[in-house]
Amino acid sequence: MPEGDTVWQAARRLHSALAGKVLTRSDLRVPKYATADLTGRTVLDVTPRGKHLLARIEGGLTLHSHLRMDGSWKVYAHDQRWTGGPAHQIRAILGTADRTAVGYRLPVLELLRTADEHRAVGHLGPDLLGPDWDPGLALANLLADPTRPLGEALLDQRNLAGIGNVYKCELCFLLGVTPWLPVGALPQDRAAHLPALAKSLLEVNRDRPVRVTTGRRGQDLFVYGRAPRPCLRCHTPVRVADQGDGSRERPTYWCPTCQTGPAPAPGTHRSPQARPVRPHSPPSRPGPGRPVQLRTTN
Repeated sequence: MPEGDTVWQAARRLHSALAGKVLTRSDLRVPKYATADLTGRTVLDVTPRGKHLLARIEGGLTLHSHLRMDGSWKVYAHDQRWTGGPAHQIRAILGTADRTAVGYRLPVLELLRTADEHRAVGHLGPDLLGPDWDPGLALANLLADPTRPLGEALLDQRNLAGIGNVYKCELCFLLGVTPWLPVGALPQDRAAHLPALAKSLLEVNRDRPVRVTTGRRGQDLFVYGRAPRPCLRCHTPVRVADQGDGSRERPTYWCPTCQTGPAPAPGTHRSPQARPVRPHSPPSRPGPGRPVQLRTTN
């Protein structure tokens, strides 16, 4: 599932292509909005809110979309071939005089009054990449249920908006605890540092095509997708197990040596199939991983 930095990049591409321009083509391919016509209206801006995209359009309208697992927005020049998937997967087309934005496999697409955006995103906690970011409120939200596993609390967008499964795993590694540790058991100094660390990880990656948390070329992430390869710090094989709230289980990666805290329940362990190393990546080198330099922002 795209995370906050990926959605931020998508919003920037859409804003660059559409903002300030009049729509010459509008096609919303969902039954509820099949007859909606936005042509002749100017796109005012495209704004990310956590993992949500809000395209605000002249006349007090907002086109709200969420990518979830497989959705994407692609921007094309008029003479460019569309390559995002087969035509039957297209859910939205927004065209201007020189660009066309095409939404593929969008599981959430709705046309709202801009004044009613709270119906779509009002439940979200502080946005890690948004102007409403409030580290104190984010931490208070996380600690509100001290018995909840840290990994589940981080994924709850009502606590703070923008963290997905990759950042959940990487944050827990950098904090030195397993994702199954109850939030209330997180040492106070690490809990206090968590909001700033999470924000810094997303900020340093929002302009990058490849997400990096280690600062090491070819070894982009500490634990996510690395099972059963050795931990970059201690060489213990990285493990993977399912974690979820019962409605959905997510593959969760951790190092049993570098991260302290409860282990996953029996029966949740997955077969350790690591993601293949990119062909252009140099061979793995032994030695401790060095985190990317993070800028703390309040």
